[in-house]
Amino acid sequence: MMLNDVPANASGWISANPGNLPILLILAMTLVAYRTLGASNALEPTRRRQGVLAALTILLFGLLDWAMLAALPRLGLSYGPLGSSLTFFTLGRIIILLLVLTSAYLWKGLQNRREPVREFPARYNAELFVLWALNLGLFACIFYAMFIEPFDLQTTRLHLAGPSSKIDRPLRILHLTDLHVERTTRREIELVQQVNALQPDLILLTGDYPNLDYRRQTRTRQDTKAVIDQLSAPYGVFAVSGSVDTPDILSYLFDGNQARLLRDEIYRLPVGNGEIYLVGVANLGLDRDLATLSRLMEQVPEGAYTILLYHTPDLAREAASLGVDLYLAGHTHGGQVRLPFYGAVFTSSIYGKEYESGLYALGQTTLYVSRGLGMEGLHLPRLRFLCSPEIVLIELSPEVPSD
Repeated sequence: MMLNDVPANASGWISANPGNLPILLILAMTLVAYRTLGASNALEPTRRRQGVLAALTILLFGLLDWAMLAALPRLGLSYGPLGSSLTFFTLGRIIILLLVLTSAYLWKGLQNRREPVREFPARYNAELFVLWALNLGLFACIFYAMFIEPFDLQTTRLHLAGPSSKIDRPLRILHLTDLHVERTTRREIELVQQVNALQPDLILLTGDYPNLDYRRQTRTRQDTKAVIDQLSAPYGVFAVSGSVDTPDILSYLFDGNQARLLRDEIYRLPVGNGEIYLVGVANLGLDRDLATLSRLMEQVPEGAYTILLYHTPDLAREAASLGVDLYLAGHTHGGQVRLPFYGAVFTSSIYGKEYESGLYALGQTTLYVSRGLGMEGLHLPRLRFLCSPEIVLIELSPEVPSD
């Protein structure tokens, strides 16, 4: 694009192509790095060289970010928007640059109050070293979060006590949630392979099947349906809707399929010498869903073992008060991005981090919130960090085995 082609209104130029914003930010950072970490004085060639190296550092890592994002769809791994994702990473690099500049400023101010000390040799300039190290660290985290962890499919195994009077052998229940299929990638292929290898008795799905950005695309619907079609178990496959699943999508995925969609209903499942009641509540609005759960639980025989399928953990306290035995949910993705010692950064749950992922005991109710399989859509980068995709295999038996 020639300079004459740039609209007079810069915001219009950026909105016309979101990829322009990170480019402008990178160029601005390059100039700031050169002017602050270098020097324009010809009598200081060493400092000027440091400024050039700092500017090249910014340009190099900006180019690497762009190259990684552009490679993802070409490698068939994920299909997020390049411009907005690059903006996220560029903001991270701006924070790094500001930290380096602030630290350098404070350090120089501290040194001015003390007696002069021997400085680093110019070729080992501390500011440039820290700038390189932090940018390299961010690059390594981004690479891991986009290319490695989203495909590190893990199986969580749980041993829970079931109704001893209802089942005569351990029941292997497989829980899957938040597939968020964009296209068939390595993750979807390995998912089907691992599910078949685990040989579950019963498969339960708790919503968000296609990715939000691609749910109207025929290719995405076909690939999502292909995954669900390959799931089978002796006691069946049962599902409920999630937050991105529209009625037409659900009809396409489940009508005529061996997998059964529970639309605000109870399913009596004969197991061994007894039975288990599956309670499926659609994700259509919290107040409505609370009333639906209460109505359905009134229809369950007293003393019957119940498994609640609901997309989010937001019915946790009500489920416990109504006597649900096992509650399976997803939606939080475990945060999708987790920090050491803190956990999920964001969960999209009304309870925040209270039920972010994993196993919880609420009276007689056992809640398990799965990290799910896929990744959020919209303008968010397609990544997982310290939060691998998860298959949950629950062995429901009369007694919890001692390990």
